[in-house]
Amino acid sequence: MGPFRFAIKEAWETSFLVAKCFCVLHVADNYLINPVITYGPSMLPTIDATPTIFLTERISTRFGKLAQGDIVVLRLPHNPRQAVAKRLVGLEGDKITYVSSPENSDKLETVVVPKGHVWVEGDNKYNSNDSRSFGPVPYGLIENKLFWRVSPLKDFGSFWKK
Repeated sequence: MGPFRFAIKEAWETSFLVAKCFCVLHVADNYLINPVITYGPSMLPTIDATPTIFLTERISTRFGKLAQGDIVVLRLPHNPRQAVAKRLVGLEGDKITYVSSPENSDKLETVVVPKGHVWVEGDNKYNSNDSRSFGPVPYGLIENKLFWRVSPLKDFGSFWKK
């Protein structure tokens, strides 16, 4: 066993280091930050329609520290497999008045956001699938909050309250 002792020890230490790295990545991705790619016209002009990479954080959503104006990533209530980025317009108890169908008329509707829900809208009012079509969103469907734009590189930097 003598000549293999060093190789076995080296393999064990390397395996342990790799396992620790994977644990750190798992915790960071599931509980702290993770990358998200956004695309589509619903958040124009704030976010380009072309694929854009952001870093998002999960701490604010876990501790209820979201505010009006934050851009969040959430699961659609009617299709939980699809994630979208929308602006948080109203929190529970807020009274929201919105144009129900911007392309057909200027008819206004008012809704009070129920407890445990939020109201989200895309910045592009004429081309956005948001709370105006599917209603208030349960808070539990919010996954992340955008905070840092990674690409395109010309826009690299903080994304707070933009």
